[in-house]
Amino acid sequence: MNPLPVLVVVSGPPGTGKTTLAHEIARLVGCPAICRDEIKEGMVHATRDYVPALGGELNLRTLRVFFAAVETLLRAGVTTVAEAAFQDRLWRPGLEPFRALARIRIVHCTVDAAVALERRRRRIADNPVRAAHDDLRTVDSAAHTLAHDAFRRVSVDAPWMEVDTTDGYKPGLQDIAAFAAARD
Repeated sequence: MNPLPVLVVVSGPPGTGKTTLAHEIARLVGCPAICRDEIKEGMVHATRDYVPALGGELNLRTLRVFFAAVETLLRAGVTTVAEAAFQDRLWRPGLEPFRALARIRIVHCTVDAAVALERRRRRIADNPVRAAHDDLRTVDSAAHTLAHDAFRRVSVDAPWMEVDTTDGYKPGLQDIAAFAAARD
């Protein structure tokens, strides 16, 4: 029996369905999901006059809390789903130390840039708390497509699976959960 828990890293550009998939994987595997955006949304409640900004102080605090929460769970032997837009240059340094604490599996979500932008706009309209992450009033589709296409997936040395989230999940949810829970 392998004593290390599994860390399922759910990644992809904004609007690719990462958070929804992370919660589904956690439900099927039977473990917690730690989602960076949900941590940030909780911090926004305690931050007066918050304005979304890339690289802002709240983003840096969120990152520290996210990695600390994941590390605490892994050190306790808890299989965990960790979800964020894990771009390689920004996130690999935080994930690499977890290789000694867990068996890492990477699930990378993909979808067309136009679908991702529509999802981002819809989730902010449906849930104003999501505006903590984006001010999409200033993002046009060309700029969004450039950023979406420039996304570089995390390159931690670990098994990975690509999931198309355009209409459901391809491969299917049961296959994704089986990959995530593999006991090799």
